[in-house]
Amino acid sequence: MHYSPTPLHIPDGFLNLVVSLACWAVTAVILGVAISKTNKALGEKQIPLMGVMAAFIFAAQMINFPVAGGTSGHLLGGALAAIVLGPWAGMLVMTAVIAVQALLFQDGGLLVMGSNILNMGLVTAAIGYGLYRSVIGQPKAVKLTVIGFAAWLSVLAGALLTSLQLWLSGTSQLGIVIPAMLGVHALIGLGEALITVFAVAFIMQTRPDLLGEGSESAKASRSWIFAGGAIALLVVLLSPFASADPDGLERVAMDMGFINAGQSAPFKLIPDYTIPFLGNTALSTIVAGVVGVIVVGAVIILIGRGVKAKS
Repeated sequence: MHYSPTPLHIPDGFLNLVVSLACWAVTAVILGVAISKTNKALGEKQIPLMGVMAAFIFAAQMINFPVAGGTSGHLLGGALAAIVLGPWAGMLVMTAVIAVQALLFQDGGLLVMGSNILNMGLVTAAIGYGLYRSVIGQPKAVKLTVIGFAAWLSVLAGALLTSLQLWLSGTSQLGIVIPAMLGVHALIGLGEALITVFAVAFIMQTRPDLLGEGSESAKASRSWIFAGGAIALLVVLLSPFASADPDGLERVAMDMGFINAGQSAPFKLIPDYTIPFLGNTALSTIVAGVVGVIVVGAVIILIGRGVKAKS
């Protein structure tokens, strides 16, 4: 049994049916609110920015960085998306990224997709935006410090939710899985904080008008959109150099002995971020990444236009 090594992406088999369905129910309610709220605030000029953000987060999630103990991690991006786009549009972006990863790349299970969206996309966006809004009007240094803390905390929150879901599913003991998950993801969260702070600082320097409540006032010029897309594609070119070490969840699953509970997807399209006919090569990973960037960007633009059409 195999699943792609990315932090907090839960494969089918780790959670039982009741927990999986409960997470789907909570996720559906929150996404319903997100669609309703986005419907009232989304501006036409913000839709391309959502596409760029989705493409960048997808590309960045392909770059695993090493942390202590032979473990790796990568950007989740929920806090970043919410800070730039607002909480509701940010949640939609994260949902599109996670859904494309599961459906096209078999990264994360289908039955547990609601849990992955909840843990990695909805909670992280809510925490990131909530803490960011608390320092609106404060000096830049204060904002960036709080943004870094919010990004770090969002990773820990996702790890805690995953731990609770594993415990409720009977997969692991609560007193063991929580310290293990929080310990490794506290380190992964440092990488999340650094990337998020760097990205927001760059936006503050170049296009500070993009930061706000995600309303129509956040308008991105065509040149800025093209530049963002180019950066996403450039990040994809670095994907073959990503760390091959197991991620936080996989490491904990290996150490605690439930790694074999993971189930592979019932179908394969672009498994493990490689193009089947190109084999397990650097070119294959790059091409798969380019496909993913294009698909996830197109998906969220279509979602944005669909929501905007109802306004």
